[in-house]
Amino acid sequence: MTLSEAVALRIEELMAERKLTQYRLYKLTGVAQTTIGDIRLKRNRSVSLIVIYELAQGFGISLYDFFDSPLFKGDNITD
Repeated sequence: MTLSEAVALRIEELMAERKLTQYRLYKLTGVAQTTIGDIRLKRNRSVSLIVIYELAQGFGISLYDFFDSPLFKGDNITD
């Protein structure tokens, strides 16, 4: 999978764990709903690190914890 696909899946995973809607994530982070939607629907192939940081803050985790997932391990990323 590509890096952007892994980021999208990780966001979906964290939203499900925390029972967050896209709207609630927007309210927690200030990241536009359209941006969150584009990432989730894999329409955005280049997600900036600052956006990932802001989303991680909204989830209550660090960047390290965001990327500390099997999605980002080993040969999973083909990007």
